[in-house]
Amino acid sequence: MADAKITLEQVLHVAKLARLSLSDDEARQMQAQLDAILEYMEGLDELDVSDVPPTFHSIPMDAPLRQDVVERCSDRAETLAEAPQSESGGFAVPLVLEVDS
Repeated sequence: MADAKITLEQVLHVAKLARLSLSDDEARQMQAQLDAILEYMEGLDELDVSDVPPTFHSIPMDAPLRQDVVERCSDRAETLAEAPQSESGGFAVPLVLEVDS
C-alpha cells in the first residue's frame, strides 16, 4: 500500500482509543478496508452536486402538526391533589442526595 490514505500506525492508534485489541493480520485488514472507504469518499468529492438541492432527509418528512391553540392549563391544586404526596406547593419525592449544610 504505497499510496495508502491511512497508515497502519493510525489504524493502531484508533484501535487503541477504541480499546480494541487487533492482531497484525487484523490491523492490516482494517487498514485495507478503511483505505478503500477513504478512497471511495475521495471519489465522491469529484461529483458535481451544484444543481442538487440540499436535503435533510432522504424521504419527505410530512409530519402532521397540531394547531397551536391556547388551552386551559392544569391547575396546580388539581395536579397536586392527584400526587401521592405534596409539600410546599410541589411534589414530595424521596431524598436522593444528601446535602451537607
